[in-house]
Amino acid sequence: MKKFTLAIMLGTLAVANAQQAIPLKGKELFGDLRARHIGPALMSGRVSDIEGHPTNNKVIYIGTAGGGVWKSNDGGVMFNSVFDDYCQSIGCVTVDPNQPDNVVWVGTGEVWTRNSTSVGDGIYKSVDGGNNWQKMGLENSDRISSIIVNPNNSDEVYVGVLGALWGDSDERGVYKTTDGGKTWEKIFYINTGTGCSDLVMDPKNPEIMYASFWEFRRTAWSFSSGGLN
Repeated sequence: MKKFTLAIMLGTLAVANAQQAIPLKGKELFGDLRARHIGPALMSGRVSDIEGHPTNNKVIYIGTAGGGVWKSNDGGVMFNSVFDDYCQSIGCVTVDPNQPDNVVWVGTGEVWTRNSTSVGDGIYKSVDGGNNWQKMGLENSDRISSIIVNPNNSDEVYVGVLGALWGDSDERGVYKTTDGGKTWEKIFYINTGTGCSDLVMDPKNPEIMYASFWEFRRTAWSFSSGGLN
């Protein structure tokens, strides 16, 4: 029995010494193995919007779910991040059709209704092609679905706001500015639970607009999205 116990002790010491001799350093342990993001939360690779330059097909802007705004000047061969210092959850990107080389609008807050989305913090404007940005208000909008610039007047801009995803909010509907974003007026509103999911302007008549609204609300025991039951 004593010999058996001694053998176990010697074996344990040998294993312990062997483990101590192995340096558990990252490079030596994992070699060239690379980590990759498998979700389920935010991923910059999830694209939420794409906006092209109306007369220069080399210029492309991309808004992402968790990686901000990216710009390409070579038709999509390479992209550079142009929104790193601001909210990274993007709902939409719009190029001013009257000043496409300079003026770009960004609405923050991805509008996809899933638990991995992140809220936005308002609407931004660049007047130098995305090099610098200024917040233009609507800080409590949470999620901006669309931005429309009047092709005849750059100071007139319409914004569709989906709003808060999981709670009631007055910051929903369609907003309008006539001074380039200095002030905003809510021009279409339904209720605290229904937001604007998309906004379109008639290309032949800027006086005509179409807005779609969506009430999205679900709980652990029910789902309210247009069904009879």
